Amino acid sequence: MDLVIGSLDLAARVDEALAVQAVAFGLGPDEVAVRRQIVQRHMQFPGARALGASVGGQLVGFVYGMPNSRTHWWSTVVEPYLRAAGNDFWLDDSFVITELHVHPDHQNRGIGRRLITTITDSATEPRSILSAIDTDSPARGLYFSLGYVDLARQVHFPSAPRPYAVMGAPLPLRRR
Repeated sequence: MDLVIGSLDLAARVDEALAVQAVAFGLGPDEVAVRRQIVQRHMQFPGARALGASVGGQLVGFVYGMPNSRTHWWSTVVEPYLRAAGNDFWLDDSFVITELHVHPDHQNRGIGRRLITTITDSATEPRSILSAIDTDSPARGLYFSLGYVDLARQVHFPSAPRPYAVMGAPLPLRRR
């Protein structure tokens, strides 16, 4: 496998990235259109950055994130859940993994692990936070293996049909 992990101009390649996310996450065209606007807005935030994984020049995975701010929409939704669990301090001085997706044809090859560890290796914050669907899944298994722990469970986002878990890990992430 000729895998290349590198910086990704996500604003310019948003449609390629969202095509990966749509297949990996089962998104329809309407949700992709909404997420396109969200990604474009996120990439304007200070410190936002993205990495892509390519095989033979084709984008097969991506990750993006940014230093967290309590004023971001995501933080305002998860803060009450974190506060109830005594974990709202995780929202401060953290690098949030906003999205991490690998095309199903390329999953279980360590691509997601390389993407998340590479992007967090350059973070100046002492910890990382993210949200994942609150179910036993390969994604949550990956996060646990990297040192993430559950900070809050059964977190409900307004437009999401399933609950999420908010997870956090000290940086650098644990390696196998």
